Formats: sequence, C-alpha cells, structure tokens
Amino acid sequence: MQTEKCTSCKAPLSEPGWTKFACPKCGEPIYRCHRCRHQSIPYTCQKCGYEGP
Repeated sequence: MQTEKCTSCKAPLSEPGWTKFACPKCGEPIYRCHRCRHQSIPYTCQKCGYEGP
C-alpha cells in the first residue's frame, strides 16, 4: 500500500491534520500535511501547474 505524500513538502501523510482536496483549476487531488496547511506553505499542482497558498 502506497502512502500519500504532501504536495508541498513530500512528507508522508501519517500524522493527523492532513487534508485532501481537488485542484481548483484541473481537479487533480492535492494533499497537504498539517504543517504546510498551518504555515500556508505554497503548493503546485503536479498536473496543471496551478499554485496555491
């Protein structure tokens, strides 16, 4: 079984507080760990290049 990784920092999503949502531009899944979410670290969609906070 493959563990999903944070789109921003590539950390495995094993701790509580992570989230998954669709890219606002293309719908590709975006995964965010609790640290990147709380610190508003930018992310880039792997599929379309959309950048978000």
